Amino acid sequence: MTIWYAPFTPEQVNLAGQGNLAEHLGMECVEIGDDFLRLRMPVDHRTRQPMGLLHGGASVALGETIGGIASFRVVDPGSRVVGLEINANHVRSVQDGFVVATCRPIHLGRTTHVWDIRVETPQGKLVSVIRLTNAILPPQASMAT
Repeated sequence: MTIWYAPFTPEQVNLAGQGNLAEHLGMECVEIGDDFLRLRMPVDHRTRQPMGLLHGGASVALGETIGGIASFRVVDPGSRVVGLEINANHVRSVQDGFVVATCRPIHLGRTTHVWDIRVETPQGKLVSVIRLTNAILPPQASMAT
């Protein structure tokens, strides 16, 4: 059984990422499962810190991006998704190539979602563990003029 409100494709996710942080950092959706979403991000001049390693903030940006997409794809259309809290533990450094983030739900409530996000090398070595909590808000009322 799928957790998603409606079917969607990696191409739709990638199109939505154009013109924002996801595009700037080179994030791209690579897989959608019944209960997970997977994005990858390059480790290059855009995502490294001065010592030549993957920047922890880039990993966190990847986590918030994938978790936001996941929440948005679970809720009714028109609902708004905003981040409440994010934390990350970085356990391995990466100097080049790609990292792959996999996002799975811990809790999918009416007003909050909690996501477990694992950032790994393509070979499956753990880089970061991220937990993201999102608030689910009702559609914004239209402003009458």
